Amino acid sequence: MEEIEIIKPDDWHVHFRDNEILKAVVPETSRHFARSIVMPNLVPPILNAKQAIEYKKRIEKAIPKADSFEPLMTIYLTEETNKNELKTAYKNGAIFAVKLYPAGATTNSDSGVKDIKKVMPVLETMAEIGMPLLIHGEVTDKEIDIFDREKVFIDQKLDFICKKLPELKITLEHITTKEATKYVENGNENLVASITPHHLALNRNALFVKGINPHNYCLPILKRETHREALIKAAISGNRKFFLGTDTAPHLTKDKESDCGCAGVFNATYCVPILTQLFDNKNALSQLENFISRHGALHYKLNINKEKVKIFRSSKKIIFKKFINVNKEKIKIFAPDFPVFWKIIK
Repeated sequence: MEEIEIIKPDDWHVHFRDNEILKAVVPETSRHFARSIVMPNLVPPILNAKQAIEYKKRIEKAIPKADSFEPLMTIYLTEETNKNELKTAYKNGAIFAVKLYPAGATTNSDSGVKDIKKVMPVLETMAEIGMPLLIHGEVTDKEIDIFDREKVFIDQKLDFICKKLPELKITLEHITTKEATKYVENGNENLVASITPHHLALNRNALFVKGINPHNYCLPILKRETHREALIKAAISGNRKFFLGTDTAPHLTKDKESDCGCAGVFNATYCVPILTQLFDNKNALSQLENFISRHGALHYKLNINKEKVKIFRSSKKIIFKKFINVNKEKIKIFAPDFPVFWKIIK
């Protein structure tokens, strides 16, 4: 097959950061995606509708005029979140969803939730009004091995929420384990999961190619090959419970390569070609549109995009550019360790 046409995709998990980085990275997403759910973990975080509206305006200013793109805004759940204000913001359309970060789980998550029981009144209100909850599913206990934090979160935290509030619309974001795929498959109809291109493309060996590779460091961390295979199986299965959320997360190269070694992979630029190649490698191109263009919209009860995009297969490997520029600094663009022959044409 040399060409396929699919419905224009959506990205259900994006980090745009702010200021100069925001200006540089927004066009990398708006070029190929119709909508994206925007994460609220800025410094300081987006805690209310007013802050979300202001942030949305900054994003919209960075969208090129040629692109038709809608950012869907979220707020950062804390143990002080006011459920009545949240309800008003959702009904007014200012806020699309709420993001739950366990405190300390990832970049800029120190203000997150420490005790799930303290936010249950907010989650109950969300269940009543149909507001989606997006979850970074990891525990942060120091005694728990970093490779087990997702599984333990599912066992200790997510299962509690799902049993208490089966009507709550939940997305377990950027899943990384076979345990997560099984839990979501067998869970109630309101529980779904997003999967990133880098977790589909890499296993944890990629952290140590030619030494320590900080540009492949993300949270949740890459897992064993058996887990990557389980994610691939879920993505190409046609199961509506699984869809794309890139978790594209820009950091300046100097910060990725510093003592911080900040967690995050910036994958927006070549996400669609990479996923097309992954599906092609598994003889599953017929399921690509479902995974990146249909399933997420169906879960969030949004209209399927009307616009189409064409993706062409070249006879030669596509050469990716390595960086995008932010003033005099750079952000490294994710590239997989296998050749990609597909190219998206607007």
